[in-house]
Amino acid sequence: MALHVMDEANHCLGCKNPRCQQGCPIHTNIPEVIRLLKANKLNEAGRMLFENNPLTTVCSLVCNHENQCEGHCVQGIKGAPVHFSVIENYISSTYASQMTHGPAKPNGKKAAIIGSGPAGLTIAVILARYGYDVTIFESHDKIGGVLRYGIPEFRLPKSVLDDFEYRHLLLKDIKVRPNTDVGKALRVEDLFRDGYKAVFIGTGVWRPNALHIKGESLGHVHFAINYLQNPDVYHLGSRLIVIGAGNAAMDVCRTALRNGTRHVECFSLSKKVAASDYEVSYAKLEGVQFYYNKKPVEITDHGVVFRDLAEGEDGTLTDIPGSEKLYPTDSVIVSISQGPCTTITEDEKELKTNERGLFVTDEVGCTNVPGIFASGDAVKGARTVVEAVAYSKKVAEAMHEYMQTLPAEGPDPYADVPVVTYDEGN
Repeated sequence: MALHVMDEANHCLGCKNPRCQQGCPIHTNIPEVIRLLKANKLNEAGRMLFENNPLTTVCSLVCNHENQCEGHCVQGIKGAPVHFSVIENYISSTYASQMTHGPAKPNGKKAAIIGSGPAGLTIAVILARYGYDVTIFESHDKIGGVLRYGIPEFRLPKSVLDDFEYRHLLLKDIKVRPNTDVGKALRVEDLFRDGYKAVFIGTGVWRPNALHIKGESLGHVHFAINYLQNPDVYHLGSRLIVIGAGNAAMDVCRTALRNGTRHVECFSLSKKVAASDYEVSYAKLEGVQFYYNKKPVEITDHGVVFRDLAEGEDGTLTDIPGSEKLYPTDSVIVSISQGPCTTITEDEKELKTNERGLFVTDEVGCTNVPGIFASGDAVKGARTVVEAVAYSKKVAEAMHEYMQTLPAEGPDPYADVPVVTYDEGN
């Protein structure tokens, strides 16, 4: 591994105007990181990566590198680009074990983070660096959000997230309340009552979008986001049809094959699919059969009826009458993106949302309610991890700036109240 990493590092030209850095949504200083590695300063390179991107270990595995850093590499114009994903993964995973710093000096102020997906984790770490007393409220039993419950183990090992929880959360005294869905027993107003100066909402998009066609409620039909949360509990049979062709659909296809489904077919409305070229190539390599210009008309007990679509030069799609065919299958998984859940908006009715149910914010995540911020998929819709991190860094700075204008907590009113002592021997 190390030899391969150094081969990639030596392939870098160290451009004065690095296109790779411009192509990275979070503007990682790639040439400098590589220069430090080549100078045997791995820890300095690792520190630079983590300070710029708290989720660098994650992004090194799941970023759309071919369209970002590697896709912009000047070496890729005539040959192979520098595969910075390999370099970043080696540096970040090696350096992570050196991260033993405890919490920053407390500044006397609390911040609440609702949701522990990419956005919530990024903001929690940045605010903790400033000395805030941070608590994460997570509706699932473990941290990670879509990283843990929406990306398969073969793409993002859960051990990466477990290590993140130790290195970034526990060591920095960031508290986590699992299985806590704010908007139910606890409300946003309760958080402000209990002294949190600012509340961040990063609840993601967990409500699957439906096709709204006949047969979608049948027992062998499932939604991608539900399936990916715990694929082991599903019995899909030997033949599966996946409707949709985004990255989540590729994850579904490849996961199903790893869980015993023998034949997987993926249907797309057009020839231009939303998934990355890498993910599509892996799916094809593993045996997924693709069908293009197919529109689902009805789901039956025995399969899915698709109608052919004609695709014009401008990309417009028109139905071809009489082209309907039934494609037999044991199970169907619908993968056409997700929308936001409504728990918090039902509780906090003053919070503005758009027609899609996403939170309305300004360019730095401020909602219309003072002290409440939002970012990530709950604002932008389903996006990449690194895009969520890039935007959330701005939001974290805005939260810090806002809370700096507020006074710290006053003296403890119960400081003089007698404390009950216990006999530990009984």
